[in-house]
Amino acid sequence: MKRRNKIAAALLFAASIPAVSTWAQNSLRSAYFLEGYTYRHQMNPAFASERNYVGMPVLGNFNIGLQSNIGVSNFLYKLPNGDLTTFLNGSVSSSEFLDGLKNRNRLNLDVDMNIISFGFHKWGGFNTFDLSIKSGTRANLPKDLFEFAKVGMQGGHSEYNLEDMGMYSNSYAEIALGHSRKIMDKLTVGAKVKFLLGIYNADFHINDMKLVMSDDKWLVSGDGEFSTAGIVDIPTKLKTKDVTDDYGNIHQETEEELDFDNIGTGNAIGGFGMAFDFGATYQLREDLELSMAVLDLGWISYKNAVQSAMAMEPWEFDGFHDIPFDSDKAAPGMSIEDQIDNLTDDLEDLFQMKVQGKDKHTKALGATLNIGALYTFPFYDKLKFGFLESTRINGQYSWSEGRFSANVAPVKCFDASISYAISSFGSSFGWIANYHGKGFSLFLGSNHQFFKVTPQFIPVNNANMNISIGINFPFGDIKSL
Repeated sequence: MKRRNKIAAALLFAASIPAVSTWAQNSLRSAYFLEGYTYRHQMNPAFASERNYVGMPVLGNFNIGLQSNIGVSNFLYKLPNGDLTTFLNGSVSSSEFLDGLKNRNRLNLDVDMNIISFGFHKWGGFNTFDLSIKSGTRANLPKDLFEFAKVGMQGGHSEYNLEDMGMYSNSYAEIALGHSRKIMDKLTVGAKVKFLLGIYNADFHINDMKLVMSDDKWLVSGDGEFSTAGIVDIPTKLKTKDVTDDYGNIHQETEEELDFDNIGTGNAIGGFGMAFDFGATYQLREDLELSMAVLDLGWISYKNAVQSAMAMEPWEFDGFHDIPFDSDKAAPGMSIEDQIDNLTDDLEDLFQMKVQGKDKHTKALGATLNIGALYTFPFYDKLKFGFLESTRINGQYSWSEGRFSANVAPVKCFDASISYAISSFGSSFGWIANYHGKGFSLFLGSNHQFFKVTPQFIPVNNANMNISIGINFPFGDIKSL
């Protein structure tokens, strides 16, 4: 559907229809403590694989993840006849809809795909090379936005203030070179340098937005910005409007705004940057290992980014409009897609952005801090218990997670882990099964196992899901640093 490309549509419906959004760093944290897992070095560059390895192109390490504290069931509802409708339908009460939302509704979508990857023991340590594609979308939507959409035109509050609302999307190619080595009997360190090629970047943020009821319309004013650069090209168009001057005379002015109806293709490589990873492990006791890593300390700078800002003067908005839903066979304007289509038009009117020109746009990646502790069970040394604290430092899109895991390696060529995590997005169950024999290895795992999904394979409740798979070819003898 053409309208679904609109950035405003993604703002309100990213949580309910993530299939239309773009999928950065989403490592399989369930495998952090598994010594046989090939890609531990991506979560801590001090970790080394037990053998040299070459990854299968594309499928060496493929990871897709979605995290949210809301889900499809918050936005789509069943009618008595079994058909679906949006939360804007009059049959859905405002209390039923709003009670299911959080004050701060979050959404993260990620994809991490290794194109070429290999590692080898040499030069006194372990060395890695990765060429990968990473993409991530972040959204932070206040509850007041949804309340305004649902009851703003139906006798709700006469004034709304929307703060710290935004959406951020970043896609890039990464070339990473890593090295780890033991520098003391109990201390191992590692580092990576990453060269980044920016593919696409979009950054939408509203610092403050005020909506005040005036007669049967809303007066909207706000402080917000939107920038976009890279392979997705959002063109501009000229718009003419009537303006009344201080003397009451009416004349026309022309202004430039974004044209979401004609999105095209821009430069494949729109920016460049660098980043660094640092990590260490310390064997505190024979049965206790501590580890820490800081990942993605870096930035990407995009040239010729289109910069837009909200209009300085207030503008009018006549509200959201719902169309009663019947079925997929209904007349035009009656289907679920038509409801969403009309909503995107309303959102474009609400978030009016005026083009300011093109300029350089530099953005930090968002760093990740991993701190871990691994305890070896005294009566069976093949069983180990771990705790991993992960914190993503990325402004309003920051999150944290604590993950407890039980890890077992009953034989040399197989290990597995189960884990339970509590995070900013709720709780989740994780797991991994990992075969790593000489010549061939295969792993399959998840940070967030999902149990109930829609026919489109989207989690129904909190939209937490993740799947990781990898096929690699280890060679050489098992070595340790």
